[in-house]
Amino acid sequence: MKTRNVLACAAAVLALAGCNKSKQQTTAASDDKVTITEATPPPGGNWSDVVNATSAGGLMMGNPNAKVKLVEIGSLGCPVCKKFDDEGIPHVIDRVKTGKLSWEFRPYIIHGPIDMAANLIAKCNGPKTFFPLALAMYKDQDSWMGKVQNAPPAQLEQMQNLPTDQIFKAFASVAGLQDWAAARGLAQSKSNQCLSDDKMINREVEISAAVNNQYPDFQGTPSFVLNGSLLTNTSSWEKLQPQLDAALK
Repeated sequence: MKTRNVLACAAAVLALAGCNKSKQQTTAASDDKVTITEATPPPGGNWSDVVNATSAGGLMMGNPNAKVKLVEIGSLGCPVCKKFDDEGIPHVIDRVKTGKLSWEFRPYIIHGPIDMAANLIAKCNGPKTFFPLALAMYKDQDSWMGKVQNAPPAQLEQMQNLPTDQIFKAFASVAGLQDWAAARGLAQSKSNQCLSDDKMINREVEISAAVNNQYPDFQGTPSFVLNGSLLTNTSSWEKLQPQLDAALK
């Protein structure tokens, strides 16, 4: 899906659809580092049970010292990303289990406030619950995104003019994400707290802006970085698989 440059230019995040890419200035890390809180699989588990945060704002599944490192730059509201998730992620996770591959998901804001709301909820309980929530969001994407797409345009415009501490809660409510998350163990009080957390909100804006600076040829989601190199014309499992397996050999 083509990038729409929906990042905020300022910490207030009140103009998510109004900034040009050239105005988004951040300093991107040339060598993303991993905050290792888990170094080995748990007893009876495998490398897909190991999740760590990265300095670039992503979540990494797998061996932090794997010889092959895959970064997916994705939007939780992107239908092309959902297609990749449906077709490719089970195969990616199979490779992660071997310890030879790590997979980092780095969230990127394509659809403005609803992408932001989804990111905040997926990250709300920390690294350990990110992947279960994110993968479940892709599974149910048609439902929660459909509710936003079917909402009256006047209502959506009105919500975008709300104060920062209300806008993402409002979009999440239209999508039913608080109830959805509560059914998966994330209390509504906790999700609403995350949806209005200025620090979390500003960090998500920084993560997306840094993608544009670190990868000037980035076109949209999903995009993939393999061992530090942004892959071209690769947005499907069909295109990614041969490149990934060649690296693993």
